[in-house]
Amino acid sequence: MNRHSFNVTPRRCASKRGGSSLIEVMLAVALMAVTALGLIAGQLWTAREARAMAMREHAAWIADSVAEAMCVPSAGESALRRWSARAASLLPHGEASVGENGGVSLARVTWAALRDMPRSGDVIDKPESCGGVDIPAGSSCVALAFAK
Repeated sequence: MNRHSFNVTPRRCASKRGGSSLIEVMLAVALMAVTALGLIAGQLWTAREARAMAMREHAAWIADSVAEAMCVPSAGESALRRWSARAASLLPHGEASVGENGGVSLARVTWAALRDMPRSGDVIDKPESCGGVDIPAGSSCVALAFAK
């Protein structure tokens, strides 16, 4: 036997590898759940605001069309009925009307606000009236001034 040859058996070092503790796993799951709920809430808010913006856009379009129709002398009441019917089909409880406030004609479109939108008292920049006419709580309004 050679003096340099010796039998070497592999040594196993004590390993400090261990699994994740239950608390670490629970914290990770809780963090992921809170993050997911935040993302879902953000998506819901975005969808709600997009729907409200689409309603305001439809209302502004109808108010502009009513103002244009009122500038034509022969159109009058029949055009207002047509645009009011269009408002009712595009907006929940939508209604178009024409009024006067201080010598200025106003094309006004009102509709029922969404249930999950803030109440009228909760929004800071929302006007108290719609072209000089108070609107009922839970309603939204767009008013467009025009000259005949």
